[in-house]
Amino acid sequence: MNILILGSGGREHTITWKLSESSHGVNLFVAPGNAGTKEIATNIPVSVNDFEGIKASCLDNRIDLVVVGPEDPLVNGVHDFFLNDAELKNIPVIGPQKAAAELEGSKEFAKEFMMRHNIPTAAYKGFTKDSLEEGFAFLESQQAPYVLKADGLAAGKGVLILNDLDEAKQELKNMMVDAKFGSASTTVVIEEFLAGIELSVFVLTDGEGYKVLPTAKDYKRIGEGDTGLNTGGMGAISPVPFADDEFMGKIHDRIVKPTVEGLKKDKLPYKGFIFIGLIKVGDDPKVIEYNVRMGDPETEVVIPRIKTDLVEVFQAVAEQKLNDMELELDERSAATVMLVSGGYPEAYEKGKVMTGFDTISDSLVFHAGTTNRDDKVVTNGGRVMAITSFGNNFQEALKKSYENIDKISFEGMNYRKDIGFDL
Repeated sequence: MNILILGSGGREHTITWKLSESSHGVNLFVAPGNAGTKEIATNIPVSVNDFEGIKASCLDNRIDLVVVGPEDPLVNGVHDFFLNDAELKNIPVIGPQKAAAELEGSKEFAKEFMMRHNIPTAAYKGFTKDSLEEGFAFLESQQAPYVLKADGLAAGKGVLILNDLDEAKQELKNMMVDAKFGSASTTVVIEEFLAGIELSVFVLTDGEGYKVLPTAKDYKRIGEGDTGLNTGGMGAISPVPFADDEFMGKIHDRIVKPTVEGLKKDKLPYKGFIFIGLIKVGDDPKVIEYNVRMGDPETEVVIPRIKTDLVEVFQAVAEQKLNDMELELDERSAATVMLVSGGYPEAYEKGKVMTGFDTISDSLVFHAGTTNRDDKVVTNGGRVMAITSFGNNFQEALKKSYENIDKISFEGMNYRKDIGFDL
């Protein structure tokens, strides 16, 4: 079986690694991939949004299944491209069609979906530059902190939480009038601030049945104690200790089930992962956002905890037989710590030679922003590498990851030393 994974980050390396462990004979291809995927698959130098290039790769390599890692190609309609092409339409794609991918592509669309299906979330209102004054008035009617969200995709950086009203008004203008986040902030959603602790729940659905995957909690801020700028994620742990059976029951009944049923009611075709970003307010879960793919670095702790053969899982999704299979999970905790480039998430340099990662034992190494140059592995992004370990609890798992990080070096290497500090 020939499988193509689209993407180049830690998420895609983790999925590729898990597929490579399959008992079924698989040939793996990753477009464009990184230095880590190169060790276990064939990298193809094709962008995730180059649909014609992806088509040529599928035909050249007789691809039987496509797994879409990042959100961009899904929001841009890669699944629909396959369905509408005579030569590709019989190749199953893991990832929702364009109409359903709007759950991540538009914050306003997602909010309307939640309201329609009575899914608990923060109160909100959407504005454009033509309704800027109304936006100012809405901010004045709210209590601090003020939450501003760019409606479109902004690579995880389009959310601002501000304590000062005047600053919130200025940032609203910056987003809509001055296009701070480009076209992503043409519309801005202002929503009620929810105080609580966050977690992520992942669901895999074939459009009919679904499986709830392990919970995870990631750490977005660059600085210790959740300070400084937002990043794509500095580390994660799974499972989340406070998500006990009673709380998970509330999440399932109030959020997971209505989400999957809502997709069916709204005729939004969905075969793939649903990432539900949640916040625990008191004893109740509320949805912060939907993503239409696995999170990164949550993938690096969720996927390793799935013991079931991932090839069989994806085949069940393709054939709409997910309800017929049992998902076996590793009961141990997993923790990952992300190594990042100096200066990230602001300006940083690439091309730094990495050493020591090949000496690691008792941890998993997932490449994120890496590439090969002159037979060496060098940095090629802001988030460079994730070190994942297992333990009887997340503290034990983190201890192993940090011990192994001590063996790795590259110029400017930075990482958070307090993952899990709030648990």
